[in-house]
Amino acid sequence: MDIRSVLTVSWRALARNKMRSSLSMLGITIGIGAVICTIAIGQGGSHQIQEQLLSLGDNLVWIEAGGRNVNGVRTGNSETKSLTLEDAAAIQGSIPLVKSVSPNVDARIQIIYGNRNWNTSYRGVGPEYLAIRRWTISSGVPFTTQDVQSLANVCLIGQTIVQQLFGEEDPLGKTIRMNNLPVRVIGVLEAKGLSATGNDQDDVIFMPYSTAQHKLKGIDWLDDIWCSAVSPAAVVPAQDRIALLLRQRHHLRPDEPDDFNIRHPTDILQAQQQASETFSLMLASIASVSLLVGGIGIMNIMLVSITERTREIGVRMAVGATEKDVRMQFLSEALALSLLGGAFGVLAGVLASYGFSMTLEWPMTISITALVAAVLFSLAIGIFFGFYPAYKASRLDPIDALRYE
Repeated sequence: MDIRSVLTVSWRALARNKMRSSLSMLGITIGIGAVICTIAIGQGGSHQIQEQLLSLGDNLVWIEAGGRNVNGVRTGNSETKSLTLEDAAAIQGSIPLVKSVSPNVDARIQIIYGNRNWNTSYRGVGPEYLAIRRWTISSGVPFTTQDVQSLANVCLIGQTIVQQLFGEEDPLGKTIRMNNLPVRVIGVLEAKGLSATGNDQDDVIFMPYSTAQHKLKGIDWLDDIWCSAVSPAAVVPAQDRIALLLRQRHHLRPDEPDDFNIRHPTDILQAQQQASETFSLMLASIASVSLLVGGIGIMNIMLVSITERTREIGVRMAVGATEKDVRMQFLSEALALSLLGGAFGVLAGVLASYGFSMTLEWPMTISITALVAAVLFSLAIGIFFGFYPAYKASRLDPIDALRYE
């Protein structure tokens, strides 16, 4: 018997018991749909973490004034004057693994425009800071090295400040007051949204670090130094070189703790990504249990079908059907149930993924690889759980089968 005839006979057999066939497929449908949905949730979360990772900066290395722990007390950048412009210049000039460096001075401040005011944070940085943090300008122009040298009263503002102070008004060229210092807005930053820790990254003002140092804070040291390594692989070696250089420059003895703190924020997000991937794998594994249950259901239905159709099997063998023909017939029925269940499961999984995405406002990424794997997995289930019933049917004795009541 050819394949086409086998499939025709199998389809007719399944069509005679539509309800039983549908219930047999249901377990596979639910299992495949659950696996696809959980994988979509996990990949969407991983994609979101990757975007946050990119938004942090270009191979970012962040040096903060103040050690992690000094005599049991956590020190911060307000506790020490250890970082200087000379340190930033030395890092830029003597460490080839670092391609960009920006000094940083920051604090909270009250800003005023007209009859509106807003409490925000400002960063006094160098022109390189935008490239280091992968931050672009939506309108206007960035400040320049000349602005830094001349202590210019200019700034770039985030989208949150635009909304709070200007509303629908164009902020470019307008003057805001930072405490008592008048500062002209020369650019508006592109929106970045929330950070990985939930902070509003758009609620910020950037200005030349020299202006922030001497006209707002009245200091000659730095709170932080932001660096960009030449590549992702160079981040850790660059950190080690920076630490060694700063310890030498600050004349620290081997037994003395660092008076600075080098942070690598990507470590946090990479840990989050690993946790997300592990959680997604766990969910997919749990969902896969329903596939096993569905496969057992197919095997059970096929065994019942063999019992009901014993005389039919005997008649087919009596008129010339071989063991292989009988085996192929029942195996094709199991495959048909599994593949149809898998097809409906793929559709259900895709629809459920989009439904969850819209309801929970959570990003979903449906992988073509996952869809293909789901179909192949359905095929494997049909073969695995359909083989024994098909083998059992093919081993029936024709005489006993014809006498079966």
